[in-house]
Amino acid sequence: MAYFLLLENKYLFLAMELLILGSVLVTWQLYRTFFKPLSLIRSGIESIKGKDFSTKFMGVGQQELDELINVYNRMIDQLRQERVSQAEKHYLLEKLIQASPAGIILLGFDNQVEHINPAAERYLRQSGQQLVGQHVSQLPDDWAEHLAQLETGSSITFRVNGIHTYRCHRAHFLDRGFQHYFVLIEELTEAIIKNERQAYEKVIRMMSHEVNNSAGAVNSILGSLQYYGHQLEEEHQEDYERALEVAIDRNTNLSRFMANFAEVVRLPAPQKAPVDLVELLRDLQLLLAPELQRRNIAFTCDAVLQKLVIPMDVQQMEQALLNILKNAMEAIGENGEIAVEVNSEPGQLIIKDNGTGIAEHVRKKLFTPFFSTKETGQGIGLTMVREILLNHGFRFNLTSDQEKHETKFEIYFQ
Repeated sequence: MAYFLLLENKYLFLAMELLILGSVLVTWQLYRTFFKPLSLIRSGIESIKGKDFSTKFMGVGQQELDELINVYNRMIDQLRQERVSQAEKHYLLEKLIQASPAGIILLGFDNQVEHINPAAERYLRQSGQQLVGQHVSQLPDDWAEHLAQLETGSSITFRVNGIHTYRCHRAHFLDRGFQHYFVLIEELTEAIIKNERQAYEKVIRMMSHEVNNSAGAVNSILGSLQYYGHQLEEEHQEDYERALEVAIDRNTNLSRFMANFAEVVRLPAPQKAPVDLVELLRDLQLLLAPELQRRNIAFTCDAVLQKLVIPMDVQQMEQALLNILKNAMEAIGENGEIAVEVNSEPGQLIIKDNGTGIAEHVRKKLFTPFFSTKETGQGIGLTMVREILLNHGFRFNLTSDQEKHETKFEIYFQ
């Protein structure tokens, strides 16, 4: 058409060319108007996919497009605030879990350990690296037995190695639509021991008072009766004096028995002073040397350092260690070995013996007051050991394996 106009009228031809250029400009403007929002939307989608909530768009001067940009920018601001808020809450929750004095074990849907906090690591005596990924049935000692049968929403209380008492509660929470389970562990050892001590303190004091008063008076009377022995016929005098001696000895033993219990109740607070643990062990070895030699028991002490200075009450700790070593000798009987190991990092003392071991049902009751496996035992030896170590703030653990004929008593000084 422009060609025919060129032949007929050059001015119309120029007007036609200007019209064509104008239509091209209008087409380009319409193209930008229709496709620019799509480009912005595509860029916004890519930012959201990449979780980049910092990118915002500027207005372009078109009312409809500027409204879309404003909606997008408000949405991005909201998402960014939500993400920061969620990150802060997660960080706070993680800090609370790590700092919690209660043990927390996070479990997956298949009862595998996903996370464990430091308190739970301390209770289970294993690091998180060793425990993460394990099934609850693979946890150490009594933990596996009790936690494997613990149902969601229920609690259970049990004792580990006869020393520490724990209460475990299992619950669940929702995270991104999935159920996650956790076990909350609370140690009740100190509270139970405190209540236990209050209960038997009063009983022992009353019994000690009554027994000592009665035994003293009865022994006085029996002593007076000894003066009348010569008045009996000669053939009855020996039996008479023997009967009085047995009665007096029995009363004396009964008084001593109650005095031993009273000593546990009246155990004073430790007067701590720096003590070389290695030197203390050498002194105890010399003290027990005659009995060790008589029983043919070897005593070995493996100390990494020549000295390990620990703040402690030397008299109380000497009594506690003496009780532990004597129990080890009695468990061996004859022809065995007691191995003592001292570690500086962390401060730790390990006493091992190769005796017959301790049965599981007995081990759970060993630190219970008045419980003893010996015919003449009073059940206060390990109770006194427990009281001394707890008063010092030292953690301890007793394990035994009858198959391997090994019993191990561990004391942690840090």
